[in-house]
Formats: sequence, structure tokens, C-alpha cells
Amino acid sequence: MRFLLRTKILVSLLSVILISGMVSTIVGVRLIGDRIIKQAQDKVRTDLNSAREIYNELMKDVLNVTRFTASRTLIRKAVLRNDRRYLIETLDKVLTSENLDILDVVTVDAIVLARAQNPVVYGDTAAGNQVIDWVLKNRKPLSSTLILPEKELRLESKKAALQAIIGILPTPKAKFQRTGEEKTGMLIAAATPIVDDNQNFVGIIYGAKLINRNYEIVDKVKNTVFQDEKYGGKDIGTATIFQKDLRISTNVKNLDGTRAIGTLIAKDVYESVLERGVPWMARAFVVNDWYITAYEPIRDIENSIIGILYVGILEQKFTDLRNNIVLTFLGITILGIALVVFMSFILSGSIVRPVGRLATAAQHIAKGDFTYKVAVKTSDEIGQLGDVFNFMARSIQERDAKIKEFAQAKIAEAERLAMIGQLAAGVAHEINNPLSGIVLYSHMLLEKMPLDDPRRDTMEKIVRETQRCRNIVKGLLDFARQTEPESKPSVLNKLIEDVLALLKSQPTFLNIKITKNLGPQLPMVDLDTSQIHQVFINIIMNAAEAMNGQGELTITTALTQDRKYVYAAFRDTGCGIASENLSKIFEPFFTTKEVGHGTGLGLAISYGIIEKHNGKIEVSSTVGKGTTFTIRLPVPKT
Repeated sequence: MRFLLRTKILVSLLSVILISGMVSTIVGVRLIGDRIIKQAQDKVRTDLNSAREIYNELMKDVLNVTRFTASRTLIRKAVLRNDRRYLIETLDKVLTSENLDILDVVTVDAIVLARAQNPVVYGDTAAGNQVIDWVLKNRKPLSSTLILPEKELRLESKKAALQAIIGILPTPKAKFQRTGEEKTGMLIAAATPIVDDNQNFVGIIYGAKLINRNYEIVDKVKNTVFQDEKYGGKDIGTATIFQKDLRISTNVKNLDGTRAIGTLIAKDVYESVLERGVPWMARAFVVNDWYITAYEPIRDIENSIIGILYVGILEQKFTDLRNNIVLTFLGITILGIALVVFMSFILSGSIVRPVGRLATAAQHIAKGDFTYKVAVKTSDEIGQLGDVFNFMARSIQERDAKIKEFAQAKIAEAERLAMIGQLAAGVAHEINNPLSGIVLYSHMLLEKMPLDDPRRDTMEKIVRETQRCRNIVKGLLDFARQTEPESKPSVLNKLIEDVLALLKSQPTFLNIKITKNLGPQLPMVDLDTSQIHQVFINIIMNAAEAMNGQGELTITTALTQDRKYVYAAFRDTGCGIASENLSKIFEPFFTTKEVGHGTGLGLAISYGIIEKHNGKIEVSSTVGKGTTFTIRLPVPKT
């Protein structure tokens, strides 16, 4: 027995340890992996914010160039006297020093006065350029991202137009596959108004930097944010700018080491960023490796999405970190399991012996020997269990004696109450006949008395109180009478209609609105119609009294959802029943009515009738708002 129990304990402990070890290992590995990926995602989110700041700083730089150029006095004077030669020379110097691709002077009529990159072309309109149009209208400096058509790019700079051309490469996971060349250019553009000494608006300085094949931004992000860190010979961080879904500037490398220009963005990123305008952050396969990535839309001045800013962190570093941590975690877990198994084998012996003594004691208790004591004297939990076991045995012995005493007392009380009930019923029956005679003769004497007889008031009180005594005796007899219902298939709605036809002509119901919501095609139920009539009359009369003869009574019948019961609900708009009285209303002789307005037996009798029909009667009430009685009667099984 002892060896069998020890084996079971060891097997059980080993099973628990192995299962818990496996679960904790799986959960731990998952948590560690999720935590590492979460940290990577948090980092790439922060990196995207940094990339955005670098992008915005470049926009500010371009704007500052236009501001500085527009503020030069000689530029303003050259615009006023239409000195194109000076403007071209100055613009060319600024364009070269500030590394811009476009730098123009535009008149207030949107006519190009001078181009730094293409000075021979002038006099054409710049209307339609979003940045120029906005500054001409608002006369304030502005920088933004825009896409310039090939034709306008060639007007500004043939070099820029050639730089903008990017061949579109096949991309397996792209949403829309296409081939050919992209010839439009994506630019960071800015414009600043030129004003004369009298603050008159005389033109604007317009400058732009082409992003297509311009790696200044993406490399600055890599150098600043990722600090040119490498892992496994690869850049750990990459950045890309997309024109719509086309990669136009990137430091993501192809397998041959060239920049991966001309590939398209994946379908899920396209739908999230370009179609819904929502940033996308997740694990993604970029060109030839897996990255933890973040994408956000680039918008133009009209808030239209024209491109995407991307940063990504090489996933391999975090994967290797996760794998190393997981292997360490697994080693610690396996070592811990082996140690616990060894300790369990040693400790199982100290558990088996006291448990055997407890088992022997339990057998004695099961046979009714509550005097048997457990001989466990250790100071640990097993010893406490032995003490508790002994205390339990004493408590069971004492409680058993008390239960026997209580049961005998209850049986004696039940017999006494039954005898009192029989005596009360007999007494009520015996006094019923004399009371009937008193009622009859008092009515006869009252009818013969003149209206001005001074004894008439006394006689009326005798008649009223005697009738009240008779009602109490009658209710007591009805309550005590154990009459089994004579049930037959009946239609519940017809019973309600019959009761209403009987009561609605009475004066009490003249100012009561009766609303009927009777369910159609209810199944027939087995009822004693006279007894159910009595129940309905009692509930409806109680409702009328609660409403003081004025209000609304709503009667609803329906089949319950489980189709086991048909119910009738009677809802009045009367005074309601206090919550402390709800549990007492079905007790005999309990009433909240004034003396002489009820015996307190009507609901008790109704409750007994419904119980004998295997039904249920329920009540809910709110003081000042009304009461609802619901009667459920079982549907016969077919």
C-alpha cells in the first residue's frame, strides 16, 4: 500500500511538473518572443518618428533657402526692373551652394521670370503648381511635397527629368503589377513671397529638391537613427521613400549590392497606407530579407497621399537574441524540473505514513466510530490536518446529536401545527352556521328599522362586522379544504375573457382602462376552470383596489420561449407593494389593506390553487408605479 501510494505521488508530481514545465516553457518562450518583437516594433515606431523629423527638416531647409533668397535686396530690385541676367546668375549660385534641383523666380501673374537650371526657357506660366498657386493666393511662405509631371520637369531641368526616370521592376507581392518607366518626379518644394520696400507683393522665389534617386534623406536616416550599425554584414536599419507605391529612394540593397530602386510596395501595405491612409507597422519581407517595418503616408498640400515614408530594422538580430534567451530559459527549466523530481522522491515518504494513519481514521469515522483519534504528532501541515480531523470527528458527533434533537422537535411541532389546523378548521366549520344565522337575522332587523331609528348605526356595525367574521371563516375553510383540481383541457384566453366580462360592468372598473395583449394560438392547458376563475378574479380585484378605481390594467398572455409554460401577466398602475412585504403576501392572513377590506387569505388560496396545478405564481412591484402578477401554467406533454 505504502509503495503504491508513493509511486502514485511520484507519478502525479512528475506529471504535474512536466506539464507545468512544458506550459511555462511554451508560455515563457512566447512571452519572450513577443516582448522582443514588441521592443523592436516600439523602436521602429520611434525610428519612423525620427525619419519624419529628418524629412521635415529638409523641407524647412528648402523653405529657408527660398526665404533667404527672397529677402535679398538685390533680388527684389532685379525683379522690379526685370533684370533676368542678374536673377539667373544669383539663382545659379544659390542653387549650386544649397544643392537644389530647381530654383525659379515667378511673377505675381504666375509667369516664370527666370530659371536657374534652364535659363533659356521663361515666360511660361507656373499656374497649376500646387505650392506656387498656394503662395500666390495666400502670400505666405510654404513648403510641401508634390509630384511634378515629366513635361514640367523638362522645363525646369533636363538633368532632373532624366534623374526622375525609374524603370518599374516586377514585384510578386504588389497589388497592381505594371511595367515600363515612371517619368514623373517627387519633389520637396518651397516658395516664399518677394515684397518690395513698401511691402508690395512683386513675385515669389520657388525652389525644390528632387527625391527620385536622391539618397540624401534615406542615408541621413540610416546614419543618424541607426548609426550605420551592421549585423551579419548587413545594415541593421534601412529607410525608403516611395512615390505612390514605387520605391524611388532607398538604402535597401539588392543581392548584388545595388540600391533596390524601382520595386513596388506589397499589397497589404498598399491597402493600409495608400488606400486607407493608416500607418502600417508589422513584420515584412523587404527585397531579400525580413524586417520589422513601419510605413506612413506622405501627403501633399491638398492632403492627398502621394507617397510613403518607410523605416525597417533587420529582424535577424532580434530573432537570434530571442533564440539565445529561449535556449537559456529551456536549460534553466530542465535543470529545475530535475531538481524538483529529486526532492519530490525524498519528501514523498514523509507524506505517505501520516496519510496512512488518516486513512485508517477515516474508515473508523465512516463506520460511525466518532471516538477514534488520529495519532499524527508532526508539527507541519500533516500534523495540523490530524488535529483538524480529530476536531472534525468531535464536531460531527456533536452536530449529529443536535440534528437528531432538532429533527425530533420539528416533527413534534409539525404534528402540533397539524392538530391546530384541524382544530381551527373544525372550529371555523362549527361557528359558520351560527354566523350565517346572525348575518341573516341582523339583516332582517336592519331592514325593519326606520331610517331615523337611533339604533340603526349600531345595527349596521353589527351587520358589517358579522359579515367580516363570516368572510374570514369562509376564507379559512377554503384555505383548509384540500380539494384536488378537476382539470380538463381549457383555453387560457377564453377564461380571461369570461372573467373580464363578469367584472368590467362593476362600478369599480368604470374608470379603469383594460388593455389586452392576448397571444394568438396558445396551446390548451389542463385546468380546473372554477378554481382558475377564482384566482383571476382575486388578482384583478386586488389590482382595481390598488389603483383606487382609476388607472390601467394590462393583461398579457403568451407561450414561454422553452414552450413548456403558458403564462398570464396582470400589470396594474397602482400604489405598488413595499419590498419588505413582497415575501409575505402569499402568507395566510397577511394583508396591507385597511381593517374590513380583506381577510388576507385570497392570495394564499390563489397560491395553493396554482401550486396544485403544478404552476408558478410570481410578483414584482415598484412602489408608486404598480405591480405585476405572473401566473405560469404547464403545457401538457404531447
